[in-house]
Amino acid sequence: MSGLINSLLSNDIGIDLGTANTLVFAKDKGVILSEPSVVAIYNNSKKVRAVGEEAKKMLGRTPGNITAIRPMKEGVIADFEITETMLRYFIEKAGNQLKFVAPRVVIAVPSGITEVERRAVKESAVRAGARMVYLLDEPLAAAIGVGLPIWEPTASMIVDIGGGTTEMAVISLSGIVYSKSLRMGGDEIDNAISQYMKRAYNLMIGERTAEEIKIKIGSAFPLFEELSMEVKGRDSVAGLPKTLTITSQEIREALDDTFNAMTDAIKETLEHCPPEHSADLVDRGIVLAGGGSMIRNLNLRISDVTGLPCFAADDPLRAVANGTGAVLQDLGKWLENS
Repeated sequence: MSGLINSLLSNDIGIDLGTANTLVFAKDKGVILSEPSVVAIYNNSKKVRAVGEEAKKMLGRTPGNITAIRPMKEGVIADFEITETMLRYFIEKAGNQLKFVAPRVVIAVPSGITEVERRAVKESAVRAGARMVYLLDEPLAAAIGVGLPIWEPTASMIVDIGGGTTEMAVISLSGIVYSKSLRMGGDEIDNAISQYMKRAYNLMIGERTAEEIKIKIGSAFPLFEELSMEVKGRDSVAGLPKTLTITSQEIREALDDTFNAMTDAIKETLEHCPPEHSADLVDRGIVLAGGGSMIRNLNLRISDVTGLPCFAADDPLRAVANGTGAVLQDLGKWLENS
C-alpha cells in the first residue's frame, strides 16, 4: 500500500547532469528546469551564494570572497560536495513545482565513466534527496530523446556532444552495439578558442567570451558567407584592455584539431559496426544531439569525412533530458532489462 501511495505522490524526474547545463524532466510535464551547472560559494564559510543561472553570471566576475565553481568536469563529478549541493537545489526546485514525496530519479551519465564514478553519481543523488536512482547511458538517452527507433533490429547512430564529453554509439534492439566516449566537448572548443586568441593576438579572454565567439561565428566547415565579430579582452603583454576583430575562418582553423578528434572517434565507431549495421547506416545516417552539435556546419564536416548523411536533431539541447523522461514513463520495463 505504501508503494502505491509513493508512486502516486512521488516527483519522478529525469536529470541530464551535464558539465555545462543541467536539465530536469518531470514525468508527465516535460522539461521543467534548464540551468547552468554552476555553484557560487563564499570562500571562508563555504556557504552557497547562488546556483544555476545566477551563479553563471558570476563566472570570472566574482569578488575575492566568492568563487564560482563548475563541479562537473568532462561529464563526471569533480567536486562531490558541491555537486550534491547543486543536485539538491535542482531536486528541491523541481519538487516545488510538483508533489512532495522523495522522487525516483533517472540520471543520464557518460557511457565511458567508471563504476566508481557511477557509484559517486548515485550516492550524491541519494544524499541530495532522491528515493531511488537509475543511471542511463547518455547516448542511449539521446537516441531515445530524438526519436530514433532503438527497439528495431536495424541500427541507428547517435553522436551527442555535450559540454564535457562527446558520446557516440550505434544502437539496435534497445541496446548499445558499440560506443565511444571522448572526454571533450563544448568546453574543449571554448578552451581552444581562448588558446588561439592568446597565441595569435596576445589577447586574454574569459570562458564566457570564448563561448560567445563559438556561438556567434564558430563553424566546422566553410560557410557560404564567412562571419566576423569584435572581441574585447586584456592584452597579455601590455596588461591593458584591447579590442580586435576576428573571422569565422580563423576560429574554424583554431578548432581543426578538436573537430578532427571527434571525426576520428566517429570513424572508429563505424569501423566496429557489424556489416549489416553498416548497411543500415548508409540509409539512416548519423544523428547529432547536444549543445555542441549546434555549431555551424558540423553535420557537413562529418558527412564529408564519413560519406554518410548526417542530420542535427530538432531539439538537440533537450535530447538527453527527453530521453530520461521517456524512460520514466516505463521505468519498470527498463529496470527489468538493465
